[in-house]
Amino acid sequence: MSLCLYSIVFALLFLGPFGHGDEELFLPLKTLQRIQHNHNKPSCSSQKSRNENGAIILEMKHKDYCFRSRGDLNKRLQKRLLADDIRVRWIQSLIKNITSQQVEASQIPINSGVSMQTLNYIVTVTLGGRNMTVIVDTGSDLTWVQCQPCRLCYNQPEPLFNPTISPSFQSVACNSSACQSLESATGNSGLCGTNSQSCDYLVSYGDGSYTKGELGQDHLVLGSSSVDNFVFGCGRNNRGLFGLASGLMGLGRSDLSLISQTSDVFGGVFSYCLPSTDAESSGSLVFGGDTSVFKNSTPISYTKMVPNPQLFSFYFLNLTGMTIGGVAVQDSSFGKSGFLIDSGTVITRLPPSIYKAVKAEFLKQFSGYPLAPGFSILDTCFDLSTYEEVNIPTIKIYFEGGAQMEVDVAGVFYFVKSDASQACLALASLQYEYEIGIIGNFQQRNTRVIYDTKQSQVGFAKETCSFM
Repeated sequence: MSLCLYSIVFALLFLGPFGHGDEELFLPLKTLQRIQHNHNKPSCSSQKSRNENGAIILEMKHKDYCFRSRGDLNKRLQKRLLADDIRVRWIQSLIKNITSQQVEASQIPINSGVSMQTLNYIVTVTLGGRNMTVIVDTGSDLTWVQCQPCRLCYNQPEPLFNPTISPSFQSVACNSSACQSLESATGNSGLCGTNSQSCDYLVSYGDGSYTKGELGQDHLVLGSSSVDNFVFGCGRNNRGLFGLASGLMGLGRSDLSLISQTSDVFGGVFSYCLPSTDAESSGSLVFGGDTSVFKNSTPISYTKMVPNPQLFSFYFLNLTGMTIGGVAVQDSSFGKSGFLIDSGTVITRLPPSIYKAVKAEFLKQFSGYPLAPGFSILDTCFDLSTYEEVNIPTIKIYFEGGAQMEVDVAGVFYFVKSDASQACLALASLQYEYEIGIIGNFQQRNTRVIYDTKQSQVGFAKETCSFM
């Protein structure tokens, strides 16, 4: 079979689902030969937004589509996977330090891995009258953008935010409640600047990357909804691989997160449908609890958040089981420890015993295909380069209360090589049983994920992501 360059990898990673039976996903590779790589460099500096039934809906895209480099595709895919491993190692190190030292969460930096180029999804907001394209991260709290004058800033295509030309910008005083909230949001206390009218912040991300500046407040516009006196970081000294985004949107649970600051407007509820990675497709980030604006094809099922006082800003869930092709995976570890659901981690991580059982059942059902060498954190790989179609067993994840998330066909395999000669099961094992499992964004694609902080619950439903 002759395949055009990149056709398989783009289609399998980035297209919507194909249905074939209840417990099997059908992937017609032959029809994907028509897919061509778009070499035009797109711009995502002015993504769309709309108001629907009181909910604010922001168009969401993958950072790789908007800030696509000209580098080799294979190298980009491999680099993304290696960077993801660094992020997860930092999260696990963070959790280990907290639990072993028995210290308050406010004494430990809880924002991790932001600079690893694995925080993939971006939206456009308006701050002080200027459009800003920012990375969306459920594992961070403080929203920040690069500001003029900047002592050290990375390159970005959009103009830097200039507080001196925004009529609504105000500095945040060092004796304010917002400044005092910095320690719980970033792990570092706010400091008085050259005068008591400013509050200096520092957020470091474990690998030497950081953002440093002062807190400010300004008029924030999300779609057609306005938020006055929104507190954010005005970064004057920023270093790290933040892509080409203008900054970061913190969707964690501390007082300084966007969700907490807008709770009076949106009721502490937001949701997203993560779009495909390198295709011209869009997902959506929705603020507000009106479920009628969703386009889900299955009912929403909810599970309660698991309280974690030491890591209160993260979202933890109780994972109670998994099925492969309708067959329940047997392991006694299910339901014994909380799983972190994270928009920044790419590949889902499972405790070793659970991963071993999942891998064995997947290999049992996905048999007859030639094996390929493992890569990095992925050790279950196949050579699918000569196939016109493959049948893939479904992967379903179950949570406390009966909630379930079915992994979309685009989230089953990670293609290390663009010719599909190294297609790896997109799940990985943690190193130790005591480490915290993570539900990554790769497995969340084409799923509506709802975060309700007031009711302390997370919901899941199947949805083919689209902004329209």
